[in-house]
Amino acid sequence: MAVKKIELAGIGTVTLNKRRDARSIRLSINARGQVKVSMPYWLPYASGIEFARGRQDWIAEHVGKRQVNRLVNGQTIGKNHRLVFEASPVASKISSRLEPTIVRITHPASKNSQDDSSVQQAAQKAAIRALRSEAEELLPPRLAKLAREYGFKYRSVQVKQLTGRWGSCDSHQNITLNLFLMQVSWDLIDYVLFHELTHTTIMRHGPDFWSAMERVLPDTQIRRKAMRQHQPVIGA
Repeated sequence: MAVKKIELAGIGTVTLNKRRDARSIRLSINARGQVKVSMPYWLPYASGIEFARGRQDWIAEHVGKRQVNRLVNGQTIGKNHRLVFEASPVASKISSRLEPTIVRITHPASKNSQDDSSVQQAAQKAAIRALRSEAEELLPPRLAKLAREYGFKYRSVQVKQLTGRWGSCDSHQNITLNLFLMQVSWDLIDYVLFHELTHTTIMRHGPDFWSAMERVLPDTQIRRKAMRQHQPVIGA
C-alpha cells in the first residue's frame, strides 16, 4: 500500500492510500477526525486530491461532529472488563492497574476524571492494554476454530492496534486483527474473521469474493452494513 499525506486548504491533512485491492475511490473520517481517501493503486494521486476537494463541505460537516471520546466510570471495556475511576485523597499521581475484570484508574482527588486530560489519557492507555489482553486470548482460538470448520488455511495471526481497518490478510496468508474488535458483538467479530479468512483464497473485493463469503456466512451483507456503524475506538 502506498501512502501520501497532503495539506488541502479548507480541509487540513488528507491521507491518500493507494491499495491494490481497491476498485473505487472511498472517503472516510476516522474517530480522531482524520480524513482518508482510499483509491485504486493505478489511479494518480491528483484524482484523490480532486475527490477530496469536491467533498469539502461534507468533510467539514462530519469532522465537526467528531467529539473526544470521554471514558466514564463503570464503562464496559471489551468482553470482560469494566472501567473504574478511583479518586484518592492520598494519591500524588495517576496510576492504573489491570485486574481480571476491572481496569482501575487511581488519581488524586483534586483531579476530575472526566475533565482532566491526564486522567483520561491514563484511562485510554489502560483500556487499550485490557483490549489487547482480551484480543490476544480470544481472537486467535476463534479464528482457528472457524478455519477448521470451514476449510480455510492461514499462515499466522497477530493482534495490533489499528485505526482505520478491522483486519487484514496479506498475499502470504498472514492475518492481522484489530484489538478494538473486542468492542463489538461476536456476530460482527465473526464477520471480520470470515472476511480475512476469505482473503486467504481471494484477495480482491470483487463479486467472487462476496459470493465466497456468502457461502459460509449467508447474512454477510447485513453484518457488513452493521459493521459500518462502528469505529475502531474504545466505546461503551
